[in-house]
Amino acid sequence: MSDFDPIAYKKMVQTYQKNDNPLGWFDSIYTDAEGDYKSVFWADLAPNPYLVSWLKTHQEVQGRKRAIVVGCGVGDDAEALSAFGYDVIAFDISSEAIRLCKNRYPQSKVKYSVENLFDYPQKWRNNFDLVYECNTIQVLPDKYRIQARDAMVSFLDEDAFILVSCRSRNEGDQLDDIPLPLDKKEIDGFVKCQLKEKSFLAYNDDNSVPHFFATYQK
Repeated sequence: MSDFDPIAYKKMVQTYQKNDNPLGWFDSIYTDAEGDYKSVFWADLAPNPYLVSWLKTHQEVQGRKRAIVVGCGVGDDAEALSAFGYDVIAFDISSEAIRLCKNRYPQSKVKYSVENLFDYPQKWRNNFDLVYECNTIQVLPDKYRIQARDAMVSFLDEDAFILVSCRSRNEGDQLDDIPLPLDKKEIDGFVKCQLKEKSFLAYNDDNSVPHFFATYQK
């Protein structure tokens, strides 16, 4: 198990992006963990507290229980949704990520699946009451960010919610960063998809990194 090297990580991602293969590197992050979910460098190993807070304050939504987690990583957020009574599908492009989830939660009710956001099962279209996106768009380049957003929106049933959590930046700043945080104009693209913004929070995490947590409804 090798230590995380942020410079090598950035170069690797840039190489895949330049070769128009923006998803090709994800599995390596999980295989490098060698079966230990605690060694995945970007895993918080706890559900997003803003997701949990939203779930606690939106108990009435739980009468509608179909949820999907985009890029589920090692499963913390998917398990939180399941604990609040949702019937959850959680997917990731990385087969090793899904293996880690299944090993970590052998008794889970979550349906973990290896899937591609850009080529997802058509039965998912307009089929979920809640879509949860955390830090997926920000690791994609250029046109794929828009395609990812549009795919996520396509999962929504009528009146359904999408919750979006990501790093943030001022427009025009940090253009060489990997991951590339979303600016306000970019995250407002969800509103341009004919969704209603229900809440919007800009905050700094414990490491003083700026973030957005936004909720939208179809």
